[in-house]
Amino acid sequence: MAVENWVSRHLDELISFRRDLHAHPELLYDVDRTAGRVAQALHAAGVDEVATGIGRTGVAGVIRGATATSGRAIGLRADMDALPVSEETGAAWASTKPGLMHACGHDGHTTMLLGAARHLAENRTFDGTVVLIFQPAEEGGAGARAMIEDGLFERFPVDEVYGLHNKPNLPLGHFAIAPGPVMGSVDEIRIRVRGVGGHAAFPHNTVDPIPVTGAMIQALQTVVSRNLDPLKSAVVSITSLHGGDAFNVIPTEVALNGTVRTLDAQVRDMVENRLGAAVAGIASAFGCAADLDYVRHYPVTVNDADGTARAAEAAMAVAGTQQVATDLTPSLGGEDFAFMLEQVPGAIIFAGNGAGPGLHHPAYDFNDELIPWGCSYWTRLVGQRLPPKTNTEKQNP
Repeated sequence: MAVENWVSRHLDELISFRRDLHAHPELLYDVDRTAGRVAQALHAAGVDEVATGIGRTGVAGVIRGATATSGRAIGLRADMDALPVSEETGAAWASTKPGLMHACGHDGHTTMLLGAARHLAENRTFDGTVVLIFQPAEEGGAGARAMIEDGLFERFPVDEVYGLHNKPNLPLGHFAIAPGPVMGSVDEIRIRVRGVGGHAAFPHNTVDPIPVTGAMIQALQTVVSRNLDPLKSAVVSITSLHGGDAFNVIPTEVALNGTVRTLDAQVRDMVENRLGAAVAGIASAFGCAADLDYVRHYPVTVNDADGTARAAEAAMAVAGTQQVATDLTPSLGGEDFAFMLEQVPGAIIFAGNGAGPGLHHPAYDFNDELIPWGCSYWTRLVGQRLPPKTNTEKQNP
């Protein structure tokens, strides 16, 4: 184990910071307090530049190494937003905002990157530039895309970009990663089935959208089971259904909503096309009309092979070879870090949060014992990707 000693000297302060963020959760882009605390901490750490308001409420910090012979830069990213979940942890630092909580550990992600930033700014034993990225709205708001569209990588160009996410029920001190697709695309489907309403006692005088909807729900599952290679992955889930208000009235319209998840861009295209054909065909067969609104939110999160190897190497330097799995099973959960990986090669790694409730659960809490592991991972990654120049190298670039 190579958790670095400097972390222990600041651990109480970092835990206090994390718990303060936890007690004051903020949603999506409305992370003004959190972003303000991040910017304040970056200034206090002595980073060279602090930029706020990127992608509305994103923050970026720049730390320049003792030398810049390589001309290289790497980006390190953390997320800041919470979730609309009512907390049930019972912790002394539990959310003070009813209906909101940090149920995904973004409070911990932010704290770990700030801890690493403090150490990097104090020591600067690297050659090149580190760009610290704190983004809003990971939980469904595509904050990473907003920062990119607002010129993040034009203002702060990087050669590689890395992310870190906690993973419940992976043991503390363990890391997991894999090359290629590691998290799924996130798409939303909205279906509207329109018939002819009327009295429920006289269905022959109506075009009832209810049985059409039932047939449609059944048929949509065959898009995966009968159109997709069984060795590939996709999920089509209908998650809500609304139609009618009275027991004796056949409604005119039924609305269905749901989500689609895939791990492959071609599969994503196929699912969208087949869903559209199924909705239109079934509606026509019953004499109804129907529309499918297919909304693409997050792309597949794809780890670059070289970036994965580099991230794993840094994690092994901190935790030991046996504690780093390089065959992580992909998840169909989504992650908007995918937008950054579409722009710049890199990888996201997962760090063990220990036993406990899963992400987005009301009893979940970030494990403060993970803080030293995450801080050490970040600083070790910088040291390996931007190794310091020796005196001879400085004199003979």
